Amino acid sequence: MTESTPQRQQYRHFQPITLRWHDNDIYGHVNNVTYYSFFDTAVNTYLIEHGGLDIHDGAVVGFVVSSACDYFASVAFPARIEVGLRVGKLGNSSVQYELALFKVGEDEPCAAGRLVHVFVDRASNQPVVIPQGLREALQQLA
Repeated sequence: MTESTPQRQQYRHFQPITLRWHDNDIYGHVNNVTYYSFFDTAVNTYLIEHGGLDIHDGAVVGFVVSSACDYFASVAFPARIEVGLRVGKLGNSSVQYELALFKVGEDEPCAAGRLVHVFVDRASNQPVVIPQGLREALQQLA
């Protein structure tokens, strides 16, 4: 780990993730692309539970327009993990999330990344101002 490696106390919300047997790859650890699924799950669970995002019928949806991940240590089933979530930048129609994957009880992450959502009108796919309920939930993570 380096000085710039995020630590557990820097995150405002933690989403438990249950690893599954098939998350392990042929090398015996969670495959790198699966981390993005964990990040997406943590973000959207938070938006649904705390911001009122309606993924099925809502007028506004969030599109991922950018993502990145750095890996520090491997993790494998059946480890218990959680994703730390915070907001790095909150704009008018976009938000940059900063995320880290931790083994339960550990302060240093196995991976850290970012994900950018642009909120758009479901019908037109055009950017919209982040609705107030979502904005309030996101401000709690800033």
